[in-house]
Amino acid sequence: MTGPADQRRSTTLAVARFEGRKRLRTTAVAAAVLSAYGILFVWVGPDLVGGEELQVLLDAMPPVLVELLGFESLASLSGLLAGEYYTFGWLVGLAGYVAYTAAGAVGGDMETGRMDTLLAAPVSRSAVLLGSFLALLVPIVGINAITAPVLYLATVAVGEPLSVADLVALHALSVPYLLCWGAVGLLLGVVVGRSRTAGRVALALVFASWLTESLLDVSDYAWVGAVTPTRYLDTSAVLVDGQYDLVGTILLLAATVFLVAVSSRAFARRDL
Repeated sequence: MTGPADQRRSTTLAVARFEGRKRLRTTAVAAAVLSAYGILFVWVGPDLVGGEELQVLLDAMPPVLVELLGFESLASLSGLLAGEYYTFGWLVGLAGYVAYTAAGAVGGDMETGRMDTLLAAPVSRSAVLLGSFLALLVPIVGINAITAPVLYLATVAVGEPLSVADLVALHALSVPYLLCWGAVGLLLGVVVGRSRTAGRVALALVFASWLTESLLDVSDYAWVGAVTPTRYLDTSAVLVDGQYDLVGTILLLAATVFLVAVSSRAFARRDL
């Protein structure tokens, strides 16, 4: 005989499997796009970082702009990938996708009335919400698992292989970062209750977080950026310097748990 805890666990896993299967195709497409984008960087990277034209361009640019756009790390292929590819592909692009998707996971079902039908069954709201959140692991883990080896093989092909340890670490450390943005999107979806509106706000927050952290990092108010998730995933530090911010990872996970808990409480009290 199963108890309430077993029933909630079963419901959570069932929702996670169902929602996760729906994200398989998008995950494959996103992984293919990001892999192709990375291969393009690797292909042009050796000529770009080894050319005198780039250094002349960097010398002519204001130092603040160079730091803001991460151009100071363009002295190597790993620096190019960390400063440009992973910045716009992961810190902004993939994080924006995850946040937008999470915002529509519950908010979209509430908007269309599908959530009423689902909750008509003897299931708890917290189990449904947690299952929807866990389904985000499909694109997060899937995209990281596909693009990492593709990128490594591409760098081997051009004769400038990346450090396997640093590459694996970067993709592993990006999981808590992306989960945190997923939790932000989930909370927005619950509070706003409209998929597109919540998704647009989530996208704006991702971009604003990256821009704010970049601007503050070159100012006297860098400490203010501690409230942004972007502060806790430094792609250049991992891929170029081999430095891993494990404390930042713990903070991201703690923030994720807190945001999901707040979302669950808000969802339990919300009128559908």
